[in-house]
Amino acid sequence: MASAGTSAFSRFLNSPVGPKTIHFWAPAMKWGLVIAGLGDLARPADQISVKQQLSLAATGLIWTRWSLIITPKNYSLATVNFFVGCTAAYQLARVAMGKDSGSEKTVVQEKSA
Repeated sequence: MASAGTSAFSRFLNSPVGPKTIHFWAPAMKWGLVIAGLGDLARPADQISVKQQLSLAATGLIWTRWSLIITPKNYSLATVNFFVGCTAAYQLARVAMGKDSGSEKTVVQEKSA
């Protein structure tokens, strides 16, 4: 247990996953990928790169698991990678649904003509 004179901030600052280590800064910077993925929600589904989203989804899921196995466990890395995988999976679902809805529009247009 920490000594009575050690503040919570001091314990955080000097922890194995604190801001003095890469274990803190890598996940903090990786939130940019999540923000970019959320920004892509405004982009039409036909302009989304399937290969890029597949790689983001795969790495997000793989690194989520890995960050819970390593020592010290890095929960902030697990969280950001989980959200990277989720946003990529959602984008892939948009692409898949967009392709399906595109074929339905063609059928509807052919019937109305």
